[in-house]
Amino acid sequence: MVSLPQVWIDIERIDKCFGCGPNNPIGLKLKFEWDGKTARAEFTPGEVYQGWAGIVHGGILSVMLDEAMAYAAFFEGLPSVTAEAKVKLKLPAKVGEPLVISASVTKKTRRLIESTATICLKDGTLVAEGSATQIVIRNGPWKDKLNGSGSDAANQK
Repeated sequence: MVSLPQVWIDIERIDKCFGCGPNNPIGLKLKFEWDGKTARAEFTPGEVYQGWAGIVHGGILSVMLDEAMAYAAFFEGLPSVTAEAKVKLKLPAKVGEPLVISASVTKKTRRLIESTATICLKDGTLVAEGSATQIVIRNGPWKDKLNGSGSDAANQK
């Protein structure tokens, strides 16, 4: 049997997260909403996130997918870290074009979560998709903040 690592996260210091941190000057500042099943955010990438001129860097798209999948797990009351991720870039995303990022948990076990995510244009055209296996974090000071509720957890991230 494979031993999974023990990870500790300080949820009080999440404000500098590159994906969602409101106090990261170069971060994406993604703000996810939860409908009970899907985490969803909208984002319009600026020029600072481009690779080739006018095209959003694939690494930035990967970050958006990873962040969405982390939020889906977090909203379900299961804070986690990504153990493995797979990303498929389908179309170039243009700088300045609004994107919709969505994710949901597809499988939960005691220690692992599987999730999927997509990035689409506003008209629903698929730009990128991803899947991940995440390790559930069971230790740390944030435990008391979850109160068994995904929505309470989301307010802390």
